[in-house]
Amino acid sequence: MKKIIFLIAFVANCHLIMAQHKQIATQTDFKTFAVTPPMGWNSWDCYGPTVEEHEVKSNADYMSGYLKKYGWEYIVVDIRWFVKNDKAGGYNQTDPIYVMDEYGRYQPAVNRFPSASDGTGFKKLADYIHRKGLKFGIHIMRGIPKEAVERKLPILGGNGITADQIYSTELQCSWLKDNYTIVADKPGAQEYYNSIINMYAEWGVDFIKVDDLSQPYHKGEIELIRKAIDQCGRPIVFSASPGETPVDAGEHISQHANMWRMVGDVWDTWEDIDHLFKVSEKWYPYISPGTWPDCDMIPLGRLAIRGERGLDRMTRLTKDEQYTLMSLFTIFRSPLMFGGDLPSNDAFTLSLLTNKEVLKMHRESTDVRQVFRQNGKVAITSKNQKTGDTYLAIFNLNKENTDITINISDLGLNGTVTATDLWNRKNHFKVKEKLIKKLRPHSAMLFRLHP
Repeated sequence: MKKIIFLIAFVANCHLIMAQHKQIATQTDFKTFAVTPPMGWNSWDCYGPTVEEHEVKSNADYMSGYLKKYGWEYIVVDIRWFVKNDKAGGYNQTDPIYVMDEYGRYQPAVNRFPSASDGTGFKKLADYIHRKGLKFGIHIMRGIPKEAVERKLPILGGNGITADQIYSTELQCSWLKDNYTIVADKPGAQEYYNSIINMYAEWGVDFIKVDDLSQPYHKGEIELIRKAIDQCGRPIVFSASPGETPVDAGEHISQHANMWRMVGDVWDTWEDIDHLFKVSEKWYPYISPGTWPDCDMIPLGRLAIRGERGLDRMTRLTKDEQYTLMSLFTIFRSPLMFGGDLPSNDAFTLSLLTNKEVLKMHRESTDVRQVFRQNGKVAITSKNQKTGDTYLAIFNLNKENTDITINISDLGLNGTVTATDLWNRKNHFKVKEKLIKKLRPHSAMLFRLHP
Protein backbone atom coordinates (compact mmCIF):
# COMPACT_ATOMS: atom_id res chain seq x y z
CA MET A 1 0.00 0.00 0.00
CA LYS A 2 2.85 2.37 0.89
CA LYS A 3 4.43 1.67 -2.52
CA ILE A 4 1.18 2.60 -4.25
CA ILE A 5 0.86 5.83 -2.26
CA PHE A 6 4.50 6.66 -3.02
CA LEU A 7 3.97 5.97 -6.73
CA ILE A 8 0.86 8.20 -6.83
CA ALA A 9 2.74 11.00 -5.06
CA PHE A 10 5.72 10.59 -7.40
CA VAL A 11 3.54 10.78 -10.52
CA ALA A 12 1.66 13.79 -9.16
CA ASN A 13 4.94 15.54 -8.41
CA CYS A 14 6.21 14.81 -11.93
CA HIS A 15 3.04 16.34 -13.39
CA LEU A 16 3.50 19.42 -11.18
CA ILE A 17 7.11 19.83 -12.29
CA MET A 18 6.11 19.38 -15.94
CA ALA A 19 3.35 21.97 -15.56
CA GLN A 20 5.79 24.42 -13.97
CA HIS A 21 8.29 23.87 -16.76
CA LYS A 22 5.53 24.34 -19.35
CA GLN A 23 4.49 27.61 -17.72
CA ILE A 24 8.07 28.90 -17.71
CA ALA A 25 8.51 27.79 -21.34
CA THR A 26 5.37 29.52 -22.55
CA GLN A 27 6.32 32.71 -20.75
CA THR A 28 9.51 32.88 -22.81
CA ASP A 29 8.38 31.09 -25.98
CA PHE A 30 6.01 33.90 -26.96
CA LYS A 31 9.05 35.97 -27.88
CA THR A 32 9.70 33.50 -30.71
CA PHE A 33 6.32 34.31 -32.30
CA ALA A 34 7.65 37.53 -33.86
CA VAL A 35 11.44 37.38 -33.90
CA THR A 36 11.41 40.14 -36.52
CA PRO A 37 8.85 42.97 -36.52
CA PRO A 38 5.49 41.80 -37.93
CA MET A 39 4.60 43.12 -41.39
CA GLY A 40 1.10 43.14 -42.79
CA TRP A 41 -2.13 44.95 -43.64
CA ASN A 42 -4.89 46.19 -41.33
CA SER A 43 -8.38 47.16 -42.47
CA TRP A 44 -8.89 50.15 -40.13
CA ASP A 45 -7.45 53.07 -42.10
CA CYS A 46 -9.44 52.32 -45.24
CA TYR A 47 -12.60 50.58 -43.98
CA GLY A 48 -13.03 51.61 -40.34
CA PRO A 49 -15.47 49.27 -38.56
CA THR A 50 -17.21 48.17 -41.78
CA VAL A 51 -14.81 45.89 -43.67
CA GLU A 52 -16.37 42.95 -45.51
CA GLU A 53 -15.05 39.55 -46.43
CA HIS A 54 -14.58 40.26 -50.13
CA GLU A 55 -12.45 43.30 -49.26
CA VAL A 56 -10.29 41.30 -46.88
CA LYS A 57 -9.76 38.67 -49.58
CA SER A 58 -8.94 41.32 -52.16
CA ASN A 59 -6.19 42.71 -49.96
CA ALA A 60 -4.93 39.20 -49.22
CA ASP A 61 -4.78 38.46 -52.95
CA TYR A 62 -2.74 41.61 -53.54
CA MET A 63 -0.36 40.84 -50.69
CA SER A 64 0.15 37.31 -51.93
CA GLY A 65 0.86 38.52 -55.46
CA TYR A 66 3.00 41.61 -54.82
CA LEU A 67 4.27 41.77 -51.24
CA LYS A 68 4.64 38.29 -49.74
CA LYS A 69 8.10 37.74 -51.24
CA TYR A 70 9.29 40.88 -49.42
CA GLY A 71 8.19 39.60 -46.01
CA TRP A 72 4.66 41.01 -45.75
CA GLU A 73 2.37 38.31 -44.33
CA TYR A 74 -0.38 39.41 -41.90
CA ILE A 75 -3.96 40.23 -42.94
CA VAL A 76 -5.79 41.79 -39.98
CA VAL A 77 -9.54 42.42 -39.71
CA ASP A 78 -9.95 45.42 -37.45
CA ILE A 79 -12.70 46.60 -35.12
CA ARG A 80 -16.32 45.45 -34.70
CA TRP A 81 -16.44 42.53 -37.12
CA PHE A 82 -19.23 41.18 -34.87
CA VAL A 83 -21.66 44.07 -35.47
CA LYS A 84 -24.27 43.65 -38.22
CA ASN A 85 -25.24 47.28 -38.64
CA ASP A 86 -22.09 49.31 -38.02
CA LYS A 87 -21.11 52.17 -40.28
CA ALA A 88 -18.19 54.53 -40.62
CA GLY A 89 -18.18 57.99 -39.10
CA GLY A 90 -18.20 57.42 -35.36
CA TYR A 91 -19.16 54.89 -32.73
CA ASN A 92 -22.36 54.32 -30.79
CA GLN A 93 -24.37 56.34 -33.30
CA THR A 94 -26.92 53.53 -33.67
CA ASP A 95 -28.07 50.63 -31.54
CA PRO A 96 -25.54 47.96 -32.52
CA ILE A 97 -26.78 44.49 -33.36
CA TYR A 98 -24.16 42.16 -31.90
CA VAL A 99 -23.53 38.59 -32.93
CA MET A 100 -22.38 36.27 -30.14
CA ASP A 101 -22.66 32.67 -29.04
CA GLU A 102 -24.25 31.19 -25.92
CA TYR A 103 -21.05 31.80 -23.94
CA GLY A 104 -20.88 35.54 -24.59
CA ARG A 105 -18.22 35.29 -27.29
CA TYR A 106 -18.52 37.56 -30.32
CA GLN A 107 -18.95 35.89 -33.72
CA PRO A 108 -18.45 37.35 -37.22
CA ALA A 109 -21.50 39.10 -38.65
CA VAL A 110 -22.67 36.82 -41.45
CA ASN A 111 -24.03 39.67 -43.59
CA ARG A 112 -20.43 40.96 -43.80
CA PHE A 113 -18.57 37.62 -43.62
CA PRO A 114 -20.71 35.04 -45.46
CA SER A 115 -18.22 32.20 -44.89
CA ALA A 116 -19.10 32.31 -41.18
CA SER A 117 -22.68 31.18 -41.89
CA ASP A 118 -22.00 27.59 -40.85
CA GLY A 119 -21.09 28.56 -37.29
CA THR A 120 -17.32 28.07 -37.70
CA GLY A 121 -16.49 31.73 -37.18
CA PHE A 122 -13.50 33.02 -39.13
CA LYS A 123 -12.11 29.56 -39.87
CA LYS A 124 -12.90 29.56 -43.59
CA LEU A 125 -11.55 33.06 -44.09
CA ALA A 126 -8.41 32.13 -42.16
CA ASP A 127 -8.05 29.00 -44.29
CA TYR A 128 -8.31 31.12 -47.46
CA ILE A 129 -5.54 33.40 -46.22
CA HIS A 130 -3.37 30.52 -45.04
CA ARG A 131 -3.62 28.84 -48.44
CA LYS A 132 -1.94 31.93 -49.86
CA GLY A 133 0.97 31.49 -47.48
CA LEU A 134 -0.18 34.42 -45.32
CA LYS A 135 -1.30 34.80 -41.70
CA PHE A 136 -4.65 35.93 -40.32
CA GLY A 137 -5.35 38.41 -37.53
CA ILE A 138 -8.29 40.07 -35.81
CA HIS A 139 -8.96 43.06 -33.58
CA ILE A 140 -10.81 42.73 -30.28
CA MET A 141 -11.70 45.06 -27.42
CA ARG A 142 -10.54 44.16 -23.93
CA GLY A 143 -13.24 43.07 -21.50
CA ILE A 144 -16.53 41.20 -21.68
CA PRO A 145 -19.57 42.18 -23.78
CA LYS A 146 -22.19 44.28 -22.00
CA GLU A 147 -24.85 42.12 -23.61
CA ALA A 148 -23.30 38.97 -22.13
CA VAL A 149 -23.41 40.63 -18.70
CA GLU A 150 -27.02 41.76 -19.11
CA ARG A 151 -28.09 38.28 -20.24
CA LYS A 152 -25.99 36.60 -17.52
CA LEU A 153 -24.49 34.22 -20.05
CA PRO A 154 -22.38 31.35 -18.71
CA ILE A 155 -18.61 31.37 -19.11
CA LEU A 156 -17.28 28.32 -20.91
CA GLY A 157 -15.14 26.37 -18.44
CA GLY A 158 -16.28 28.58 -15.59
CA ASN A 159 -18.09 25.91 -13.55
CA GLY A 160 -21.34 27.83 -13.44
CA ILE A 161 -19.87 31.35 -13.25
CA THR A 162 -21.75 33.83 -15.42
CA ALA A 163 -20.64 37.01 -17.15
CA ASP A 164 -22.32 39.29 -14.59
CA GLN A 165 -20.00 37.90 -11.88
CA ILE A 166 -16.67 39.01 -13.41
CA TYR A 167 -17.28 42.54 -14.69
CA SER A 168 -16.95 46.12 -13.49
CA THR A 169 -18.20 49.38 -14.96
CA GLU A 170 -15.04 51.11 -13.70
CA LEU A 171 -12.52 52.06 -16.39
CA GLN A 172 -14.95 51.13 -19.16
CA CYS A 173 -13.62 52.25 -22.52
CA SER A 174 -14.56 55.90 -22.92
CA TRP A 175 -14.95 55.87 -26.70
CA LEU A 176 -16.62 52.51 -27.36
CA LYS A 177 -19.19 51.05 -24.98
CA ASP A 178 -19.48 47.49 -26.30
CA ASN A 179 -17.70 45.87 -23.33
CA TYR A 180 -17.23 46.17 -19.59
CA THR A 181 -13.94 45.80 -17.76
CA ILE A 182 -13.07 42.27 -16.58
CA VAL A 183 -11.94 42.21 -12.95
CA ALA A 184 -8.73 40.21 -13.26
CA ASP A 185 -8.81 38.45 -9.89
CA LYS A 186 -12.45 37.34 -10.09
CA PRO A 187 -13.09 33.59 -10.45
CA GLY A 188 -14.03 33.06 -14.08
CA ALA A 189 -12.02 35.99 -15.43
CA GLN A 190 -9.16 33.85 -16.71
CA GLU A 191 -11.62 31.26 -17.95
CA TYR A 192 -13.42 33.84 -20.08
CA TYR A 193 -10.22 34.99 -21.77
CA ASN A 194 -9.19 31.35 -22.19
CA SER A 195 -12.52 30.62 -23.86
CA ILE A 196 -12.23 33.38 -26.47
CA ILE A 197 -8.53 32.80 -27.21
CA ASN A 198 -9.12 29.05 -27.57
CA MET A 199 -11.92 29.79 -30.02
CA TYR A 200 -9.64 32.09 -32.03
CA ALA A 201 -6.99 29.36 -32.08
CA GLU A 202 -9.58 26.93 -33.47
CA TRP A 203 -10.42 29.48 -36.17
CA GLY A 204 -6.74 29.68 -37.14
CA VAL A 205 -6.01 33.19 -35.86
CA ASP A 206 -2.29 34.09 -35.87
CA PHE A 207 -2.45 37.67 -34.58
CA ILE A 208 -4.67 39.48 -32.07
CA LYS A 209 -4.75 43.25 -31.69
CA VAL A 210 -6.33 43.99 -28.32
CA ASP A 211 -7.68 47.53 -27.98
CA ASP A 212 -8.08 49.89 -25.01
CA LEU A 213 -5.28 48.22 -23.03
CA SER A 214 -2.65 50.91 -22.76
CA GLN A 215 -4.20 54.25 -21.77
CA PRO A 216 -4.87 53.77 -18.92
CA TYR A 217 -2.64 50.73 -18.56
CA HIS A 218 -4.67 47.60 -17.77
CA LYS A 219 -2.04 45.41 -16.14
CA GLY A 220 -4.47 42.75 -14.94
CA GLU A 221 -6.19 42.16 -18.25
CA ILE A 222 -2.86 42.17 -20.10
CA GLU A 223 -1.71 39.32 -17.86
CA LEU A 224 -4.97 37.42 -18.40
CA ILE A 225 -4.51 37.67 -22.18
CA ARG A 226 -0.89 36.53 -22.00
CA LYS A 227 -1.87 33.48 -19.95
CA ALA A 228 -4.77 32.70 -22.27
CA ILE A 229 -2.53 32.73 -25.33
CA ASP A 230 0.11 30.63 -23.56
CA GLN A 231 -2.41 27.88 -22.82
CA CYS A 232 -4.16 27.82 -26.21
CA GLY A 233 -1.58 25.73 -28.06
CA ARG A 234 -1.17 28.12 -31.00
CA PRO A 235 1.53 30.79 -31.52
CA ILE A 236 -0.61 33.93 -31.61
CA VAL A 237 1.10 37.32 -31.80
CA PHE A 238 -0.27 39.68 -29.13
CA SER A 239 -0.49 43.36 -30.10
CA ALA A 240 -1.49 45.82 -27.33
CA SER A 241 -3.29 48.96 -28.46
CA PRO A 242 -3.61 51.89 -28.53
CA GLY A 243 -0.98 54.18 -26.98
CA GLU A 244 0.41 56.06 -25.48
CA THR A 245 1.66 53.12 -23.46
CA PRO A 246 3.30 54.56 -20.32
CA VAL A 247 7.07 54.18 -20.49
CA ASP A 248 7.20 53.14 -16.83
CA ALA A 249 5.23 50.03 -17.90
CA GLY A 250 7.90 49.15 -20.46
CA GLU A 251 9.34 46.25 -18.52
CA HIS A 252 5.90 44.75 -17.89
CA ILE A 253 4.52 45.10 -21.40
CA SER A 254 7.71 43.68 -22.94
CA GLN A 255 7.23 40.56 -20.82
CA HIS A 256 3.65 40.05 -21.96
CA ALA A 257 3.03 41.45 -25.47
CA ASN A 258 4.83 41.03 -28.80
CA MET A 259 4.15 44.65 -29.78
CA TRP A 260 2.56 47.68 -28.15
CA ARG A 261 1.52 51.09 -29.34
CA MET A 262 3.65 54.07 -28.34
CA VAL A 263 1.07 56.59 -29.56
CA GLY A 264 -2.59 57.00 -30.42
CA ASP A 265 -3.81 56.63 -33.99
CA VAL A 266 -1.37 57.93 -36.61
CA TRP A 267 -3.05 59.48 -39.65
CA ASP A 268 -1.78 61.18 -42.77
CA THR A 269 -0.90 64.48 -41.11
CA TRP A 270 2.56 65.86 -40.46
CA GLU A 271 1.68 66.58 -36.83
CA ASP A 272 1.19 62.86 -36.14
CA ILE A 273 4.58 61.98 -37.63
CA ASP A 274 6.35 64.79 -35.79
CA HIS A 275 4.82 63.53 -32.53
CA LEU A 276 6.18 60.04 -33.20
CA PHE A 277 9.75 61.35 -33.14
CA LYS A 278 9.17 62.85 -29.69
CA VAL A 279 7.59 59.73 -28.22
CA SER A 280 9.77 57.07 -29.84
CA GLU A 281 13.03 58.33 -28.31
CA LYS A 282 11.90 56.96 -24.94
CA TRP A 283 11.44 53.43 -26.30
CA TYR A 284 14.79 52.54 -27.91
CA PRO A 285 15.87 50.33 -24.97
CA TYR A 286 12.85 48.08 -25.54
CA ILE A 287 13.49 47.23 -29.20
CA SER A 288 14.21 43.51 -28.97
CA PRO A 289 13.50 40.30 -30.92
CA GLY A 290 9.95 39.19 -30.15
CA THR A 291 8.87 42.42 -28.45
CA TRP A 292 8.47 45.62 -30.45
CA PRO A 293 7.44 49.21 -29.66
CA ASP A 294 4.83 50.03 -32.31
CA CYS A 295 4.55 53.26 -34.33
CA ASP A 296 0.97 52.34 -35.39
CA MET A 297 -0.33 51.67 -38.87
CA ILE A 298 1.17 53.16 -42.03
CA PRO A 299 -1.35 55.75 -43.35
CA LEU A 300 -0.24 55.61 -46.98
CA GLY A 301 -1.95 54.72 -50.23
CA ARG A 302 -5.74 54.97 -50.50
CA LEU A 303 -7.39 55.77 -47.17
CA ALA A 304 -10.85 56.31 -45.70
CA ILE A 305 -12.86 54.45 -48.32
CA ARG A 306 -15.28 53.99 -45.43
CA GLY A 307 -12.93 55.17 -42.72
CA GLU A 308 -13.14 57.34 -39.63
CA ARG A 309 -11.00 60.35 -40.57
CA GLY A 310 -11.93 62.33 -43.65
CA LEU A 311 -13.15 61.34 -47.10
CA ASP A 312 -11.95 58.71 -49.55
CA ARG A 313 -8.49 59.87 -50.66
CA MET A 314 -4.90 59.03 -51.42
CA THR A 315 -2.68 59.93 -48.47
CA ARG A 316 -2.30 63.64 -47.80
CA LEU A 317 1.40 63.24 -46.97
CA THR A 318 3.83 64.57 -49.56
CA LYS A 319 6.35 62.19 -51.09
CA ASP A 320 9.07 63.66 -48.87
CA GLU A 321 6.88 63.05 -45.82
CA GLN A 322 6.17 59.50 -46.95
CA TYR A 323 9.89 58.81 -47.20
CA THR A 324 10.27 60.29 -43.72
CA LEU A 325 7.56 58.05 -42.30
CA MET A 326 8.94 54.88 -43.89
CA SER A 327 12.52 55.74 -42.91
CA LEU A 328 11.50 56.20 -39.27
CA PHE A 329 9.33 53.07 -39.11
CA THR A 330 11.98 50.87 -40.69
CA ILE A 331 15.14 52.04 -38.94
CA PHE A 332 13.28 52.10 -35.61
CA ARG A 333 12.18 48.51 -36.38
CA SER A 334 8.53 49.20 -35.72
CA PRO A 335 6.01 46.59 -36.84
CA LEU A 336 4.81 47.56 -40.33
CA MET A 337 1.04 47.40 -40.70
CA PHE A 338 -0.07 49.08 -43.91
CA GLY A 339 -3.37 50.94 -43.57
CA GLY A 340 -4.31 51.77 -47.16
CA ASP A 341 -6.32 49.62 -49.54
CA LEU A 342 -3.63 47.52 -51.18
CA PRO A 343 -5.31 46.94 -54.57
CA SER A 344 -5.54 50.75 -54.95
CA ASN A 345 -1.78 51.24 -54.61
CA ASP A 346 0.00 53.35 -57.19
CA ALA A 347 3.56 52.62 -58.32
CA PHE A 348 5.14 55.02 -55.84
CA THR A 349 3.33 53.51 -52.86
CA LEU A 350 4.29 50.01 -53.95
CA SER A 351 7.93 51.10 -54.27
CA LEU A 352 7.94 52.16 -50.61
CA LEU A 353 6.84 48.67 -49.57
CA THR A 354 9.18 46.64 -51.77
CA ASN A 355 12.61 48.19 -51.27
CA LYS A 356 14.75 45.13 -50.52
CA GLU A 357 17.63 47.03 -48.91
CA VAL A 358 15.35 49.01 -46.61
CA LEU A 359 13.45 45.87 -45.57
CA LYS A 360 16.74 44.03 -44.99
CA MET A 361 17.71 46.80 -42.57
CA HIS A 362 14.31 46.56 -40.89
CA ARG A 363 14.61 42.78 -40.57
CA GLU A 364 18.28 42.34 -39.62
CA SER A 365 19.57 45.44 -37.86
CA THR A 366 20.44 45.69 -34.16
CA ASP A 367 21.62 48.36 -31.70
CA VAL A 368 19.08 50.93 -32.84
CA ARG A 369 19.74 54.29 -31.21
CA GLN A 370 19.04 57.96 -31.70
CA VAL A 371 22.24 59.92 -32.30
CA PHE A 372 20.54 63.26 -31.73
CA ARG A 373 17.27 65.19 -31.98
CA GLN A 374 17.71 68.94 -31.79
CA ASN A 375 16.46 72.02 -33.61
CA GLY A 376 14.26 69.92 -35.86
CA LYS A 377 17.17 67.70 -36.92
CA VAL A 378 17.18 63.98 -36.13
CA ALA A 379 19.72 61.22 -36.74
CA ILE A 380 19.11 57.53 -35.99
CA THR A 381 21.56 54.69 -36.52
CA SER A 382 21.69 50.89 -36.30
CA LYS A 383 24.05 48.05 -37.18
CA ASN A 384 23.87 44.88 -39.23
CA GLN A 385 25.92 42.32 -37.33
CA LYS A 386 25.75 39.88 -40.25
CA THR A 387 27.31 42.20 -42.82
CA GLY A 388 29.14 44.74 -40.67
CA ASP A 389 27.18 47.57 -42.28
CA THR A 390 26.05 50.66 -40.40
CA TYR A 391 22.72 52.29 -41.19
CA LEU A 392 21.99 55.98 -40.80
CA ALA A 393 18.73 57.88 -41.19
CA ILE A 394 18.68 61.67 -41.11
CA PHE A 395 15.53 63.77 -40.88
CA ASN A 396 14.62 67.42 -41.32
CA LEU A 397 11.47 68.11 -39.30
CA ASN A 398 11.64 71.82 -40.04
CA LYS A 399 9.57 73.88 -42.48
CA GLU A 400 12.63 75.12 -44.38
CA ASN A 401 15.71 73.60 -46.00
CA THR A 402 18.21 72.51 -43.37
CA ASP A 403 21.82 71.29 -43.37
CA ILE A 404 22.49 68.20 -41.28
CA THR A 405 26.02 67.15 -40.33
CA ILE A 406 27.03 63.76 -38.92
CA ASN A 407 30.46 62.95 -37.54
CA ILE A 408 31.00 59.35 -38.60
CA SER A 409 33.01 58.79 -35.41
CA ASP A 410 29.68 59.24 -33.58
CA LEU A 411 28.55 56.11 -35.42
CA GLY A 412 31.58 54.12 -34.30
CA LEU A 413 33.25 54.43 -37.72
CA ASN A 414 36.73 55.60 -38.72
CA GLY A 415 38.51 56.43 -41.95
CA THR A 416 36.67 56.62 -45.26
CA VAL A 417 33.44 54.75 -45.88
CA THR A 418 31.06 54.40 -48.81
CA ALA A 419 27.51 55.63 -48.39
CA THR A 420 24.67 54.06 -50.37
CA ASP A 421 21.38 55.92 -50.47
CA LEU A 422 18.79 53.21 -49.80
CA TRP A 423 15.88 55.08 -51.38
CA ASN A 424 17.95 56.04 -54.44
CA ARG A 425 20.23 53.05 -54.83
CA LYS A 426 22.15 54.60 -57.73
CA ASN A 427 23.52 57.23 -55.36
CA HIS A 428 26.91 56.12 -53.93
CA PHE A 429 29.57 58.43 -52.52
CA LYS A 430 32.59 58.45 -50.21
CA VAL A 431 32.45 59.88 -46.70
CA LYS A 432 35.49 60.89 -44.65
CA GLU A 433 34.99 62.18 -41.11
CA LYS A 434 31.70 63.99 -41.80
CA LEU A 435 28.53 63.41 -43.76
CA ILE A 436 26.85 66.71 -44.67
CA LYS A 437 23.51 66.91 -46.47
CA LYS A 438 20.96 69.63 -47.17
CA LEU A 439 17.45 68.28 -46.68
CA ARG A 440 14.19 69.71 -47.92
CA PRO A 441 11.42 70.44 -45.37
CA HIS A 442 9.93 67.30 -43.77
CA SER A 443 12.31 65.09 -45.75
CA ALA A 444 14.68 62.23 -44.89
CA MET A 445 17.62 60.30 -46.26
CA LEU A 446 18.51 56.73 -45.42
CA PHE A 447 22.04 55.35 -45.89
CA ARG A 448 23.99 52.12 -45.66
CA LEU A 449 27.59 52.87 -44.70
CA HIS A 450 30.18 50.26 -45.59
CA PRO A 451 33.90 49.97 -46.48
